[in-house]
Amino acid sequence: MSYISLVFVDVIVPILILLGVGVLLQKKFQFRLRPIANLVTYCFMPAAVFINIYHAEIDISLLAQLFIYLGLFITIMIIAGSILSKMLNLEKAEQTVLKNSISLMNSGNYGLPVSQLVFSAHPLGVSVQIIVLVVQNLLTYTYGLYNLISTAKSFADILRELLKLPIIHALWLAAVLKIFDLPIPNFALVPIEQLAGGFAALALILLGMQLESIQIRTFHRVIGWALAGRLILGPAAALILIYMLGLDGVIAQSLFIASAFPTSRNTATLALEYDVEPELHAQTVLYSTLLSSITVTFVIYLAMHLF
Repeated sequence: MSYISLVFVDVIVPILILLGVGVLLQKKFQFRLRPIANLVTYCFMPAAVFINIYHAEIDISLLAQLFIYLGLFITIMIIAGSILSKMLNLEKAEQTVLKNSISLMNSGNYGLPVSQLVFSAHPLGVSVQIIVLVVQNLLTYTYGLYNLISTAKSFADILRELLKLPIIHALWLAAVLKIFDLPIPNFALVPIEQLAGGFAALALILLGMQLESIQIRTFHRVIGWALAGRLILGPAAALILIYMLGLDGVIAQSLFIASAFPTSRNTATLALEYDVEPELHAQTVLYSTLLSSITVTFVIYLAMHLF
């Protein structure tokens, strides 16, 4: 069996199985997804972020490199989305779909579980993905939210939305404990680790449940351009930046793999909440998630060979 087949079988197939479990469970029981999503967002994901940052070994120079890379990468994706939306002469709501779909990645429900599988022997790779996750959440509730409701919400409102995100507080708390080398009592550490251990499975099952409710209709041209921007342009831009900045090893592998993740499910959730092309957002999430099983496999294969 070739290495790329092994990557698909060992990394992508477990993800597809858990997505399938979510689809089947939702078809049979029709769960209310909001409470489960809140459980993941407010309990399991913060625990995973906290544990990985607390145990990570990241120096200041590495952190600086990461933020330079992420700043450049995000800027490129935002500019690409804006240029494409103008070239295609899209309506404003369709422009929002394209710009958000290209620039916002599913670094939580999809990206973190993938990284935990790929870098199970290299905690630094997971820690890098957590930093990407936090930055992507910040981007979602600033740039992404601005695209959806730029005339309806003030900067203060957007800031309040950000401060509600529990992963932000998990991140700074873990960073403080790590910087000052403060131990965590075993009675607190054990349940946090148990919650963190359950995050990947529950997040992927939830994503499968969410995908089950999305209806496939006419393939809109915006979806095709969004897929090209997110799944092809994203990794291409990341590869160029990684070489330009001289990144290598696990850091380069993690960043390159992270660039290939599908469109964030939060784009569809926010679009539904604010009634901005919710169906088109949802279909883009569905198609990009399905197609990413191929593109992410290829990017993981490249990452392991190039770096």
